[in-house]
Amino acid sequence: MHNSADLQEIVDEIAARLGASATLEDRSFRLLAYGAQHGDIDTVRQESILRRRASGEVRDYFERYGIARAGGPVRIPADAELKVLARVCWPLRHADVTYGYLWLLDSGELPDARLAAAAPLVARAAAELAQEARSRQDLGRGLRALFSADPEERAGVSLEVTGPVAAIAVRESQERVAALWTLPRGVLARPGSPVALLAPAHLAGEVAQTMRGAYGTAAGIGAARSDPADAWLSWREARQALRVAEHFPRYGPVARWEDLGVHRLLARLGQADLRELAAETAALDAELAQTVEVYLDRGGHVQKTAAELGVHRQTLYYRLGKAERLTHRDLSDGDDRLAVHLGLKAAHLLVPDPGA
Repeated sequence: MHNSADLQEIVDEIAARLGASATLEDRSFRLLAYGAQHGDIDTVRQESILRRRASGEVRDYFERYGIARAGGPVRIPADAELKVLARVCWPLRHADVTYGYLWLLDSGELPDARLAAAAPLVARAAAELAQEARSRQDLGRGLRALFSADPEERAGVSLEVTGPVAAIAVRESQERVAALWTLPRGVLARPGSPVALLAPAHLAGEVAQTMRGAYGTAAGIGAARSDPADAWLSWREARQALRVAEHFPRYGPVARWEDLGVHRLLARLGQADLRELAAETAALDAELAQTVEVYLDRGGHVQKTAAELGVHRQTLYYRLGKAERLTHRDLSDGDDRLAVHLGLKAAHLLVPDPGA
């Protein structure tokens, strides 16, 4: 990870040299360092400092000016509606890649000639962030061993990770590519199937939502572990939570292991065990299976079930009776209801048999 003290020193020197309020953010607009205040301050700078990140609306406004691709300072006008003062955005680019942004509030006293005095410091900050990105890639490669179920393989891992942490599994996409290096500090990532991430526990939800949105798929979050040595357990849970997120819309698109209830038990089962459970309801067609599942999900409440399915109560009674005859189960009996309910849930997690 980069040295925060170095970045703070750079920002302080830029602010002093230019006599302007300066902040430094990474590519995801997360605050990394900020200098002393000079002159007026706007809501955006206040929010960035207090919340450590700009709002999505403000980020969209800034990106409209092409800052992600700019090779030098970009002047952004004030916007009264967004409560944005005029500012200069200086992309932190290294080897033609943007790694972050330097922001300078500008009341008209920062001509190009004056900005040039900060160019060496900007280049230094960009190099610092580029080095962090390369280090993160190296650390990300160690995730495979850290997440391994083999204790000997895990024993060979040397990663400077501080708990509590949580693992995240994100379904990859053939159509989209996510820039893993733009993730917040402290997050390790490794491409694969699924994409593997390890994040500080308090950032796990945000990171999962960001990556799921980037791929347009689903994600699972494992339970937090205080000791990073136990991250492999969280990774196992994250992959199982991902399965649930993909097959049960109620829990998607991002499923947390702690929230899955009995689905945690089902997600742990192998295909043979799932097939055995699903056999209970194999005789039901799609319509009957949906009817019974909704009925059981609603605790046997006829009115709620009929309303959700959009059918008359008599139609519902007819379908339930037919399902009982086909499964040889009595839906008024607790054990029978449990067997049917588990069978229907297990069927969602079954991988299609290629020989069928």
